[in-house]
Amino acid sequence: MSQAEPDRLRRAYDALMRRDLEAFLSYVDPDVELTPLAVELEGTRYRGHEGVREWWKELLRVFPDFAWDIGQVRDSEEATVVECHARGQGLTSDVPFAETFWVAIRWRTDKMTEWRTCRTEAEALEAVGLRE
Repeated sequence: MSQAEPDRLRRAYDALMRRDLEAFLSYVDPDVELTPLAVELEGTRYRGHEGVREWWKELLRVFPDFAWDIGQVRDSEEATVVECHARGQGLTSDVPFAETFWVAIRWRTDKMTEWRTCRTEAEALEAVGLRE
């Protein structure tokens, strides 16, 4: 693993934290498939840059102060598993939340081709073919 892989990931996450979606999309393949945790309830997957824009708009509509920190990162040339610590508060709720989840990312030519949010590290590792 070169230092470039974790750096590209951190720059992409930093762009999201700054709410700079266009900068984030510079790390995303035009044919990306994004699968959020909500797919368990809604079955919705997002495809392409327009899909990412739709996902981001919906996320911030429900959780306008959504934020996350990156924990452990497991990386190879073609895949990354990221531990994320999310926090925020729903738009219509006074109850804050804090949740840990894992994101499984596949890469091709330094662009994300798949972004899958998983409940467990084992699930994320399996999703991209990495081992514990």
